[in-house]
Amino acid sequence: MKIFKVGKKDDGERLDIFLSKKIKKSRSKIQKMIENEIFFINNIPPSKSGEKIKTGDRIRYDENFREKKEKKEILDESKEKLDEISIIHDEKDFLVVYKPSGLLVHPTEAEEPYTLSNWLISKYPKLKEVGESPKRPGIVHRLDKDASGLLVVAKNQKMFDSLKEQFKKRRVEKKYIVLVHGVIEADSGKIDFLIGRTDKGMMASRPKLDKTKLKNVGLEQKGKKALTFFKVLKRFSRYSLLEVEIKTGRTHQIRVHMKAYGHPVVGDKLYYNKKIKLEKDRKLGRLFLHASDLCFYDLKGTKQCFHCEMSKKLELFLSKLN
Repeated sequence: MKIFKVGKKDDGERLDIFLSKKIKKSRSKIQKMIENEIFFINNIPPSKSGEKIKTGDRIRYDENFREKKEKKEILDESKEKLDEISIIHDEKDFLVVYKPSGLLVHPTEAEEPYTLSNWLISKYPKLKEVGESPKRPGIVHRLDKDASGLLVVAKNQKMFDSLKEQFKKRRVEKKYIVLVHGVIEADSGKIDFLIGRTDKGMMASRPKLDKTKLKNVGLEQKGKKALTFFKVLKRFSRYSLLEVEIKTGRTHQIRVHMKAYGHPVVGDKLYYNKKIKLEKDRKLGRLFLHASDLCFYDLKGTKQCFHCEMSKKLELFLSKLN
């Protein structure tokens, strides 16, 4: 952080001109920085780039202010999302919880204070003793931050181990409502492209190579097996509404598979095609990915199934499509 004090020789000068001389940046760059609230005049952000400065003014230059502000806004938004969590079902061995979009399931290395797992511990302190990590109390599976829907949470270690085994043996049934870009002609389909992590840390999936073709000799697709089934529920002029069922639980599986299939999920800021117009995605402000149905077995061997409807925000978005 730097502080510039305005002397007599600079009295009445435009703020952007003054700063461009001090910081050695172009006026257009300075004007953009002023818009982003990087500078403060006497601890108050300037109203415009051409604001006139006066002798004795103290101009603070805080390069990290915008980043700090954005982090605070994200934290405030996450805190508000805690009010949208709801318990769908609660009994001795497990909970079924609705997670809203915009909320992490558990903290990352950044130690976010407002997450579903922290909320669960505040309501059910004994969950700290369940599972494999205090950061993920009783949690066997998760949803992406910007997705919404159902999660099952084990309330004791026996149920946790049972659920873990059920996921491993693919006995858990998970269905999602997903809106994707483009019109899918097939009424249903299966995507089984391998999924792997790229050098940049993102997940990636590509259609299988035909090894009988000469051009593919020596090329190997790396990744883990992943299986996604979809059924078209409704077609719009530029979108398709799908019911998706996954048989494996790879990171970002639906998002990565749908992008590789040529129909990325609406609202996805990470896995999208640059040729697609994203104005409506930005207005939606979240992933159109909702975990609507969840089935698993309790400790008595009885199949338990749960369903939750989409949020009003998603319903409203759909109603405006043609």
